[in-house]
Amino acid sequence: MSIKVNTSMSGELDFTINLAREAGDLLLGYYDQAGLYATQKPDQTVVTEADLAADKLITGSIHHHFPDDEIISEESSHHITNRNTPTWIIDPLDGTSNFSLGISIWGISIARILDGIPSLGVLFFPLLNELYTCQRGYGAFLNHLPIHTRAPDSTLPMSFFVCCSRTFRKFNVDIPYKPRIMGSGAYTYCLVARGAALLGFDAESKIWDLAAGWLLVEEAGGTITQFEGSPPFPILPETDYADLNFPTFAAASPSGLAFGWNTIHRKSEAS
Repeated sequence: MSIKVNTSMSGELDFTINLAREAGDLLLGYYDQAGLYATQKPDQTVVTEADLAADKLITGSIHHHFPDDEIISEESSHHITNRNTPTWIIDPLDGTSNFSLGISIWGISIARILDGIPSLGVLFFPLLNELYTCQRGYGAFLNHLPIHTRAPDSTLPMSFFVCCSRTFRKFNVDIPYKPRIMGSGAYTYCLVARGAALLGFDAESKIWDLAAGWLLVEEAGGTITQFEGSPPFPILPETDYADLNFPTFAAASPSGLAFGWNTIHRKSEAS
């Protein structure tokens, strides 16, 4: 089977892969199965010394190699000034709670944005040895092998719905698939892209949680969209992305998305 390669962007992809692996090595130096001290940020998410170190490494390398590009990162810059400037969207450590508790599902998510939408994505989960890569129009890959979403199959009884921990607190869910909560928003999209989950839902996804995974799902043949509110793309200048949540639904196919859409409903505040 022949695989298309985007030679015009192969340099950016190789750079991003190497950067994600370098960040992974740095994070492994902090990781401890016995746990790691974490503090809570104002938005109730957690941060560790490792998050900040990985952010410094990634943003510093991008600034050095792409000095004219802008950056949105969970741990530093939350906005851009010019939509027409290439932009990197970074989560230096997705799954910080897992990481701080010594659980192995955590990783690095890096996307490059052109003309306001993702053009390249790399997600690396060091302890799982899983490297997900994608370029717009050139497919999705896991450890350099092509991956695809999986349509529902009545002969396969084990079908998963992967979601975040907030899903069942904020929504009524009536999906007839086994639910799984992985503790990493980025990994939710990876599981849909590789065909391990038929549906994925994140109730409060941030732009850095979804940027690389959004493109990965699309390039794997899936469908992904915001569940409520404004779409995350194109990204907009002078927007504080720390203040914005994007409830996001990913599915193996448009029909799967339509099915899932009818089985999730936000709970009323009174309930």
